[in-house]
Amino acid sequence: MAPYEPEQDTSEAGQLRLGRRKAARYVVPVAVAGVAAATIGLVPALATSGDPDLPKVTAQELIEKIAASDTQQLSGTVKISTDLGLPSMGGMAGGFAGGGDAGGGEGGGGSAADPKNKLMELASGTHTLRVAADGPDKQKVSLLEDAAEYSLIHNGDEVWAYDSASNEAYHAKGFQVSGDKGDKGDKGDKGQAESPAGMPATPEEFAEQALKAVDDTTSVKVDGTAQVAGRDAYRLVIEPKQSGSTVGRITVAVDAKTGTPLKFTLTPSSGGAAVIDAGFTKVDFGKPSASTFDFAPPKGAKVTEADEHAALSRDFKGRDFKGRDFKDHDFADKAKGGKEFKEEDLNDLKVIGEGWTSIAELRLPGGQGLPTAGSGDVPPDAQKLLDSLGDQVSGKFGSGTVFSTRLINALVTDDGKVYAGAVTKDALVKAANAAH
Repeated sequence: MAPYEPEQDTSEAGQLRLGRRKAARYVVPVAVAGVAAATIGLVPALATSGDPDLPKVTAQELIEKIAASDTQQLSGTVKISTDLGLPSMGGMAGGFAGGGDAGGGEGGGGSAADPKNKLMELASGTHTLRVAADGPDKQKVSLLEDAAEYSLIHNGDEVWAYDSASNEAYHAKGFQVSGDKGDKGDKGDKGQAESPAGMPATPEEFAEQALKAVDDTTSVKVDGTAQVAGRDAYRLVIEPKQSGSTVGRITVAVDAKTGTPLKFTLTPSSGGAAVIDAGFTKVDFGKPSASTFDFAPPKGAKVTEADEHAALSRDFKGRDFKGRDFKDHDFADKAKGGKEFKEEDLNDLKVIGEGWTSIAELRLPGGQGLPTAGSGDVPPDAQKLLDSLGDQVSGKFGSGTVFSTRLINALVTDDGKVYAGAVTKDALVKAANAAH
């Protein structure tokens, strides 16, 4: 079906932002930066069929419809996959994330059910999630695997996570919804809690981030209709107007009745399969059963309390490591040639450019380039991964290495500067040259 309207001019960007009260600009567009830890690739024709005949709407009206949506209850199945163009990391991902010891023994990576480790699996491959929500205090996400299931349940002030493969559970009390302690959110926030895992898992969460990137550097339009999970939807298209961005376009399928995003797709400017696609294959806006959010650890399950895990991590930092006294300052000294990590190094952040071509510039702690396997600071397997991802470049800034994905690229110079963003390699080199 043909688009309902021509591409909107930048003069309307201000109105679009008013229609989306939470559309605050990020230094690097959140539609990209928020997806750096967990990006999702294309699953063709996710339960879509036909182009329903719906009343015409403008982009501003559709954004306002999303903002006004107050969907508190739903359940369904979401299919997501990832295509960042990274080589397979095999079992290294768990080790880097701190989950090398699935059993959570001494010196290990804590509980195998810890959400911070487990849900990083969404950063690659294709996955199916079952989701359910009943207001701001009850949510559940289950990651379905071949012969196992991982569930994350938020009920009131408690969060439970259970990994059936290892028969381990993770428990946290005192969980709060977004905002200050005790704040249940206002209607503008739809009263929803932040994900306990700190990462988006549904089309709505991805769309929330994408809409924050709408500004004068962005084109927004309604591009026809679609049917997703058996429901009629409008297609909202968000595109950078600037050249040099790795983002080609973002498409959000918006439920025509409720205003709830049903599908989110991010296509890179380089073409090919999408980097991000998260869509419902089934969805029901009825109230889920109260028992959906009940959980008790199965008999024999190992339960790790969040405060116990934190204590274990603190204790591990002072443990003897390969015959050496392993302390924070000691590690800093050895990893950076005797120079300690300083907080001001991490806070010295600058932003070059604006909008979709924003580039973050910062200094590595110690003012030096990347450590190498030759210096003994990097394990050989990690060095192989870095070498497979990096391209050597040079310019007025000197020399360095560009680490590339299909979405986020980063230039690390030999003198300890980092330039990163959802931009091309050429844009990074140009920014580094201009900064010297």
